[in-house]
Amino acid sequence: MSDDPRRTSRIAGLIQARLGEILTRELGDAELTATVITSVEVSRDLSIAHVRVRRLGVGEPPAGRDAFLVRLRRAATRLRRALGPRLGLRRVPELRFTYDAGPDRQARVDELLAEISREDKGE
Repeated sequence: MSDDPRRTSRIAGLIQARLGEILTRELGDAELTATVITSVEVSRDLSIAHVRVRRLGVGEPPAGRDAFLVRLRRAATRLRRALGPRLGLRRVPELRFTYDAGPDRQARVDELLAEISREDKGE
């Protein structure tokens, strides 16, 4: 078990960088080349990497997000295999993907604030 937060942080950064390279250059799946990895958090024992992702572009309907995540999850084994030599670890963490909806929520908050501002001005 790794109790050194610097090590888990370093490994998370390596996973983010290397996984991005693999997705854009090597995987051979055109649907996944537009994947942006927004963050990676690695468990203390280095067994699981929680990978937050988005697609390039603005906003996406929930059905599109789900299909995108299914595609990534299906590619997880190939991605782990490709990551192995690049990380130099005995065991490559399991990859768990979630969609990063933060920018979508921020855009919605901005819309609501603009609407409130217009109402206050009497537009």
